[in-house]
Amino acid sequence: MTHLPQLSAVKTPRRAQPWTRIALILACGSLVLGPIAGCTREPATRARIVVLGIDGLDYDLTRELMDSGRLPNLAQLAQAGSIGPLQTTMPAQSPVAWSTFITGLQPGGHGIFDFVHRDPGTMQPFLSTTRTDEPRAMVSLGPWQLPLLGGRVQLLREGQPFWEATESHGVETTLIRMPANFPPSGTATRELSGMGTPDLLGSYGTFSFYTPLTDREVEMPGGRTYPVEIVDNVVTGTLVGPNNPFPRAPERLTTGFTAYLDPQLPVAKIVVGAEERVLREGDWSDWVPIEFELLPFQRLRGMGRFYVKQIRPAFELYVTPINLDPLDAAMPISTPAAWARQLAQATGRFYTQGMPEDTSALAAGIFSPDEFLAQARLAMEENVRQFRFALNGFDEGLLFHYFGTVDQVSHMMWRARDPAHPAYDAADAPYARVVEDLYVEIDALVGEALQTLPPDTLLIVMSDHGFTSWRRSFHLNAWLEQHGYLTLADPSRRNEDVFAAVDWSRTRAYGLGLNALYLNLRGRERDGIVPAEARDALLAEIQDRLHRTLDPATGEPVVASVYGREQAFGAVSRPELAPDLVLGYAKGTRASNESALGAVPAEVIVDNTGAWSGDHCMDPPSVPGVLITSRPLRQPASGLQDLAVAILAELDIADWRAPHQRSAGRPAARGLQ
Repeated sequence: MTHLPQLSAVKTPRRAQPWTRIALILACGSLVLGPIAGCTREPATRARIVVLGIDGLDYDLTRELMDSGRLPNLAQLAQAGSIGPLQTTMPAQSPVAWSTFITGLQPGGHGIFDFVHRDPGTMQPFLSTTRTDEPRAMVSLGPWQLPLLGGRVQLLREGQPFWEATESHGVETTLIRMPANFPPSGTATRELSGMGTPDLLGSYGTFSFYTPLTDREVEMPGGRTYPVEIVDNVVTGTLVGPNNPFPRAPERLTTGFTAYLDPQLPVAKIVVGAEERVLREGDWSDWVPIEFELLPFQRLRGMGRFYVKQIRPAFELYVTPINLDPLDAAMPISTPAAWARQLAQATGRFYTQGMPEDTSALAAGIFSPDEFLAQARLAMEENVRQFRFALNGFDEGLLFHYFGTVDQVSHMMWRARDPAHPAYDAADAPYARVVEDLYVEIDALVGEALQTLPPDTLLIVMSDHGFTSWRRSFHLNAWLEQHGYLTLADPSRRNEDVFAAVDWSRTRAYGLGLNALYLNLRGRERDGIVPAEARDALLAEIQDRLHRTLDPATGEPVVASVYGREQAFGAVSRPELAPDLVLGYAKGTRASNESALGAVPAEVIVDNTGAWSGDHCMDPPSVPGVLITSRPLRQPASGLQDLAVAILAELDIADWRAPHQRSAGRPAARGLQ
């Protein structure tokens, strides 16, 4: 998965869930889910299927570690059943891939094409999987404004999830941290949302860092640094929440905290409201409840963990993104609504944020590698507790459990495995086996499952894509400028996001997202200039030039394949959202973060020297996932699109997709033939 900054959502989806609690009528909501609708239960044979979804588990590395004896439980699983590469989607991005697994549809059917989409009418980007609508029809009451019509949190993924078929056949289905499923569909027996679940601010995760070493608030990707003063060994600071729209002049919600520093020892007492935690330097707190006042007698509740990075010589305090509190969730995160609370009561409070490993704090230099790995360990341990709880309570039905730590740690620590990486440093050497060690941990969890589950259980281990080094960054918008397809109105703003520098009256093509290229099409884009009759010829010209583009540092092609929209996605139900071309970058090369958000850097291709050193948003055949099963499947699945169909076949449930939505195979190697 790839972490991108939060972007405003603007497109109306097909599915929505209403907010129901006054505390969340404005910026965050709560959903009470009733009985599952539309499920006609039929008698089903006793079935036990457990699916472990391991984000980013790479096929080649898995085989390498199995052959070396480091993954004995996965080897046992494969020997009893099967193992093979699992074809990922085009593009090989997690929201796209998991949506395909969930629905059995190509991206054209489920409508998720990238992490980021754009509204062609406004040219504004938005996150592809979820949208939050603010309330409408406000009425003024003194200094306050109150809503007559509440807002809603909406899942943008289309298509019928496979668990509707299992539930309709009487197979109880539990989904723990299912990606691309926020808010929860409401159609499984139990659901806990995963990747795509925001923090209390509505972002993918915004940390806070407090230190006297700065004199102003500094915003950075994924976080903010705040200045504090130390007076008589006392530090006061402010925790910042979302906007409070109840006042007629909307304002940020805030609440204070105090840190009392021991004058001699490296110890601090953190006080937040009625909560107190005593922490030594280098200690993490447990989850601390945090409340923001929306109205008199009305509170918005979240939680955070505090990490005392340093007390002297300069005080430094990290606070996690303020998460939704599963004991009193401010947004819909589970089905039924009370299940998140029950899970927290059984296993402890947990990260509800969809991607909890704080890659942004490491990239910004707030965390050292050891601190990042310690924080990722906390998130992993919470997930393991939930897995053991679910496993011990599993009797029959279908259980899906997701682990994302392998993916997030691979993104940040892959260069330690690759001394040829531009960002590699001798200091990375101690971390050379960090990723491998996580594979070993997953193997141990598979061993626990094998020991706990009845022998007739079908155990499936699968991943959405593989992994590799990201050595070179390609600025697609810079390439388009260089070749005359994109023109700047103000070159001084070329490094600003959201096309701040672009002259649309002279721009024929642009890039947004990690693998997408769009034409500035007349009648579709707000300021479109390319006539419909010129579309195919222009796309063929761009495709040909991209295929002939070589990396000057290596002499190798930058892209392995360029796919046309229909080839990549199949029949497209929402063509106004889908890109016109999809780029399959050569292994080792990926789109730059800058170009992905609409900037136009001056250079076309550069070394990737950032902390985010591993990736998968490349040509799909170069980054396959893995599929391991405890027994051969009745209906083999070579790719994500057919895996859920194969799982249903084990339950004697026929393919639930309409005939025209079934697999059409992988696109041709070069696309647009």
